[in-house]
This record gives sequence, C-alpha cells and structure tokens, in this order.
Amino acid sequence: MKEIKESLQKNILNAIKQISGNVDLTTSDIIMEIPPKPELGDVAFPMFPYSKILKKAPAAIALQIIDNIEDKDNQYKAVGPYVNAFIAKHQVIKKTLLKVNNEKEKYGFGPGRKDEKIMLEFSCPNTNKPLHLGHLRNDSIGECISRILKANSADVYKVNLINDRGIHICKSMLAYKELGKGTTPESEEIKSDHFVGNYYVEFSKLAKTDPDAEKRAQQMLVAWEDGDNEIKDLWSKMNKWAIDGIEITYKKTGISFDKVYYESQTYEEGRKEVLKGFEKGIFYKDESNTIWVDLTDINLDKKVLLRGDGTSIYLTQDIGTAIKRHQDWSFDTLIYVVASEQQYHFKVLFNVLLKLGYSWADNLYHLSYGLVNLPEGRMKSREGTVIDADDLLKELSEMAAEEIKVREREEFVGDIKTTSEKIALGALNYFLLATTPTKDMIFNPAESLSFTGNTGPYLQYMGARISSILKKYGKKIDIENIDFDLLREEDEWEIIKTINQFPETVIEAGKELNPSIITSFMYELSKKFSKYYHDNSVLNNESENLVNARVLLCSAVGQTLKTCMELTGIPYLEVM
Repeated sequence: MKEIKESLQKNILNAIKQISGNVDLTTSDIIMEIPPKPELGDVAFPMFPYSKILKKAPAAIALQIIDNIEDKDNQYKAVGPYVNAFIAKHQVIKKTLLKVNNEKEKYGFGPGRKDEKIMLEFSCPNTNKPLHLGHLRNDSIGECISRILKANSADVYKVNLINDRGIHICKSMLAYKELGKGTTPESEEIKSDHFVGNYYVEFSKLAKTDPDAEKRAQQMLVAWEDGDNEIKDLWSKMNKWAIDGIEITYKKTGISFDKVYYESQTYEEGRKEVLKGFEKGIFYKDESNTIWVDLTDINLDKKVLLRGDGTSIYLTQDIGTAIKRHQDWSFDTLIYVVASEQQYHFKVLFNVLLKLGYSWADNLYHLSYGLVNLPEGRMKSREGTVIDADDLLKELSEMAAEEIKVREREEFVGDIKTTSEKIALGALNYFLLATTPTKDMIFNPAESLSFTGNTGPYLQYMGARISSILKKYGKKIDIENIDFDLLREEDEWEIIKTINQFPETVIEAGKELNPSIITSFMYELSKKFSKYYHDNSVLNNESENLVNARVLLCSAVGQTLKTCMELTGIPYLEVM
C-alpha cells in the first residue's frame, strides 16, 4: 500500500505541475488523509495547501486536478476542496494476500532500523521483594519493544540489572537477621522471593517502633561494602532466594535476557569513575567528604555521587554499569525502560557520563513509562500493598478457567489449566501494552479478562475462530487457482487495506518505541474481521472458488494476528 500511496502522490504532483509548471513542490509535499467513510474513497488529498501557490480556490484546483491526472488504474473524484482516490482493488488484494501467504510469520518485518545495534535494559528488580504489577508493565514494554525492534531488523541485545545491593537490600537482611529465627522458604512453604519480600515489609513495621532500625541497616551496608564475611554470607543466601523466585516468574511470563548484570559487580567501577572525576576537578567534595556534581548550569541542580562514608548510591552504580556495558557490547543506542519517576535521575546520569568524557552517552535514551495504579490508589512495596506478579497471574488464570466453564468450553480447550494460563497472560500483556507507555494507567483485572471488547482474550478468540475455519476447510489452499476478483465485498476490501498497513505499522512502532501502535492495529483488524465473519459465510457457499478465496483471506488475517501476538507476548490459541 505504501508504494501505491506514493504513486498516487506522484500523480497528484504531476497534475499540479500540469496546471502550473512553476510550482516548487516534491512528492513529500503532497498531503494525504484517510476519508472518514470508505465510500468517499481510500485516500483523500486536500487542496488547501496549494491555493496560495496556484492562486485558485481549493475546490477549483480539485476539479482541474481531475482533468489533468494521468492514471489508468485508479479512479479519482473531486469532492469539494479534496481530490479523493479510489485504489484499483484487484491488484492490491492479490498482491497483499500472496505476500502474506509467502512470507508467513515474517510478513510485516522490514529494514526500519537495519544495522542499528540497540541495547535494551528493562525489568531491573530489587532482591528485597518479588516482582509486582509495576514490574510486569516494565517487562511487557521491554520485551515487546525488543521484538518490535528485531522486526525492524535492528541488532537487539536485551539486558537486565539486578539491584542486589544497597540500603533497601540491607533492610530485608536486618529484619530477617533479627526476626527470622533461621526459617527458610522451604520450612515456611513459600516461594523464595515472596519469603524475602515479607521481611522488607517487616522492616517497615520494625522501623515504626524502633528508631535505631534505620541506623542499623545503614551500618549493615557499610559492613557489607567493607567485606564483612557474616554479612556477605547472609546477603548471598537471601539474594539467591530472591533471584531464584524472580526467575520462575520470568519463565511464566516469557521474559528473557541476553545478559544479566548485577549491581554488586558494577558499583565499584562507578566509584572508581567518580573518584577519577574528583581528581580531575570535574566533581567536588563538601565538608562531610561527600562527592557532588554541579549541574546547575543546565538546570539539573547539584547531585550526590558518593556518600561521605564511602558508600555508593544508585547513580554511582549506574555510571559503572553503563561503562561496563559499552565495553561488553559497543551499542549505537542504549534504551533504559524505566518508570517516569526516574526522569531526573537519567538526565543526571547521561550528563555525568558526558562530563567524564564518554561521548557515546549522547546515544543513551530513557524510555519513560507511566505508573500502574490500582482502582483504590497507588501501590507501596514497603507497606505490602502491591499486587504481586505471581498472585495476579494466579488470580487471572483462575478467573479465565471459570469463564471457560461458564461458557461450557471445557471439552473444546482440552487442558483447562494450560489454556487459562495463556488467556491470563494474554489479558495481562494486552492490557499493559494497550496504553501508550508515557501515560499512567489503572489496572482492572476483571476488565482485562473480558472476552468481548478491546482485550487480549477477545483477540485470542478471533485467532481461535480463524483457526477453526481453517481446520474445517481441511485442505491446502490452491494458491495458483485463486480467483481474486471474487473478493469484491466492501468488508473484504477494508480488511485487505488494514493488513496492507501492517508493515508500516511495525515501522511506526519501532520508530516511536510504542507497543500500543501494534495493539491498536490488532484490535482494528479483529473488529473488521468479526464484522465480516458475521455478515458473510466463508465455507458455506455454492461457489468453491469463492470459498477458496475467502479462506485465503481468513488465513491472511490469522497470520497477521498471530505475528502481532508474537510481538506483544500474547499466546495464540488454536481453540478457545
């Protein structure tokens, strides 16, 4: 469709030049719009921009364009100040369906970001608690963006940073040391990351009644950085519990990484860089020995880089981690998928790295996403008011299983547990990705699981319906003898146009780093197919040729939806 639209633009441009040969315009200057109704045309060209150049009213220009246009294939109509084009359907239908059939799961992929080496950081959990709903949005966005970038031919390297050191980790450790009484996840029969997270909540309770708790946690951090063996052993044990549990959740949700970094292994590199910067006069110390950077000249204020007691902060380790990553894999771009709360942090980080002389820091990008809130308000980890990822997935899966039973689909889906888990994951990922990343969102579990409307299960149902059609058809489609002229219904043309837009949609999503562009496309295609299927019979036709043509159309819709689901982490279901 892109090539056809460009051809239409060229035709309009040539017609304008026929009217007045002196115009200084190029094809890219020809504005295209989509008419509000299909019967008005497939593409509309407003004539307003050329009124001043041609010294004529837009409506008059439109009439002259029609008289001067040279195009034997497509039709044009003057509609007031617009020239509306009706694209020759036959060639587009045939070309599109054959392309999808030939390219299959690669249909829509292209060179949008070819030859770019893009490192993508996402997830970055702390080892003091299990993954929660906020992490799930981060993971969904990160994994989806990585797949979209790969579909645009980028060389993508997915990385994670486990935040396994710092005062927050010591808080869980202190609570366990003082209150744990030697218990283990096994002895308590609780998933290991949840076990550790419970002690982070316990520390919060302890600190409310014990004014010295915060001080003892800080002393534990100093002891850890000084290499205290007892503290290190406790740290290793609790970190392993946390990480083992988190990795189980990653496996459930289909999240993976090419390399995992650990803050405990990179913060020293950051400390060295800060000290080198101080020696060079880039940074300064105050009377408490705290090292600062002054960024007031670019309106970023002054920022601590190293505490007076020598301990590191998040920024310290992020400096070391960024440098280590560029040494490991010399990226063109490094994208940090991190919540919008950290916008200031990343502005400081990027500028500190530039001050240290790392010119590649100009190619660091913070993909800032909004917070996930609950209908009753914001989640708070230390108070234990978050929705744990594991608990949420279990709840969604149970709700999906109940819906299967209510609809009496048990015998059709076979393994209810596996199917309900896939529906739950589809509901979750779609709901988290359908909102533009920059916006805050409210997560509603029941709404996400609806089998109707703009939801993951609705799209999975569309895929299952198409799979059922193809299964009933029961044979290989005879591509060589398809009569494409039989696909003449307006709904069929609308579906073809939408499928044809998929490659451009993938390019746009890769350029904007916005998964909601893909989810919007999926929903639009599904709605159009649902309407078409309701109004037209696919298999029950007297004409075998019409059956074959419509089955090919269904196959193309199914393949395109399946690719969209692969990009967005939504399991494709053959039956539902």
